Amino acid sequence: MVIREWRGRTSRTKAVEYPSHFRTVVVPGLRGVRGFLGAFLSQRQQGDQIEFLVLTQWISMDAITTFAGKDANDAVVEPGAIAALTDYDQTVRHYDVLEAISAG
Repeated sequence: MVIREWRGRTSRTKAVEYPSHFRTVVVPGLRGVRGFLGAFLSQRQQGDQIEFLVLTQWISMDAITTFAGKDANDAVVEPGAIAALTDYDQTVRHYDVLEAISAG
């Protein structure tokens, strides 16, 4: 399994816009990509901004390439996300999962 990490930032006044876009546009699109396993959307306050952390789970780098294109390190940022954010990462980071532990 591979984790794909991406971050975006916005003002506190626009803080609800990106989560709404994520739920209504990003998640349905990801669910249609073969090899997509799941996603996490997190946020934290940093001064006068809100930073979003998106972690997506994939079965392999091949699945990520299907989603992201030839250069899998490029961020995939849709127009709705761009409108909701003041700044965002242009690239992503990938991590091979060594262990996954559940509470049970």
